[in-house]
Amino acid sequence: MNRREFFHTTAVGAAMLAMPAAAAEAAEPIIDIHQHLHYSGRSDGQFVAHQLALGVTTTILLPAGRPVKRPSTHDGSSNGLAAEISGNEAALALARREPERYRCFANEVADLPDALAVIRPFLEAGAIGIGEQKFGVQADSPHIEAIAGLAREFRVPVLLHFQHGMYNLGIDRFHKVLEKFPDVNFIGHAQTWWGNIDKNHRQEVMYPAGRVTPGGITDRLLAGHPNMFGDTSAGSGLNALIRDEEHTRGFLERHQDKLLFGSDCNDTIGRGPGCQGAQILAAIRRLSPSKEIERKILFENSRRLFRLG
Repeated sequence: MNRREFFHTTAVGAAMLAMPAAAAEAAEPIIDIHQHLHYSGRSDGQFVAHQLALGVTTTILLPAGRPVKRPSTHDGSSNGLAAEISGNEAALALARREPERYRCFANEVADLPDALAVIRPFLEAGAIGIGEQKFGVQADSPHIEAIAGLAREFRVPVLLHFQHGMYNLGIDRFHKVLEKFPDVNFIGHAQTWWGNIDKNHRQEVMYPAGRVTPGGITDRLLAGHPNMFGDTSAGSGLNALIRDEEHTRGFLERHQDKLLFGSDCNDTIGRGPGCQGAQILAAIRRLSPSKEIERKILFENSRRLFRLG
């Protein structure tokens, strides 16, 4: 263990000891599939407190790739997933320290020549997925296909951030990857993923408002491909849940086996109006057509997808 890892794990341990035992367990288990360490400078102690306050019982940590200056990282401005996020080593260290509470993915900039060689040892060490893939490449590029091939070898999912003009470009062509890799599970996330629940979505709009016409690209990918799943996290996921609540109830029922709770929240408290994660949880609980569907989205679907027991 190097000096950085020592201080990282010490800070996390101190924060956990400071939490009352009762706060560590939710009345019902919740899996948060989308969180980050050092998110926008958040400390490890604040991160642990945030997840406990949300009632999350298992958190999946998504690391960044290496900091590099190249077109796919927008000359470095997208390093750290554009949010100061820590890399593979920090995520794996926490997952190893508290495996009942934390698991991790592995990641690397998709178009680096050694990307697969960097990701592989972390998968061998126990990482349960690849991502968050948030780089400026085509969604159906050879780079994404190579990532998918590695995921197939290790039987793990790939989580992609779709954002028009920035990351994983060309969501309308992503069906080709799903068809080429039917035995690899993919998880969609972010503005362009969630904007496309609407058949009439304009791709340049990141946070659309108003009523939703069903049948958009995202709706079709979820309905037509058994290996496509949706991550409810971030402002984009929250916006999709609350912009047209009538549509949302039908969407949650229609895709009840394909949706996964994620927070992707950089808040330091874990409650209140400033906490995006708390708002997403509240929306899912309020808008799920049944308790059974709520439990699928908050726990059962992720438990099954990630083989968490």
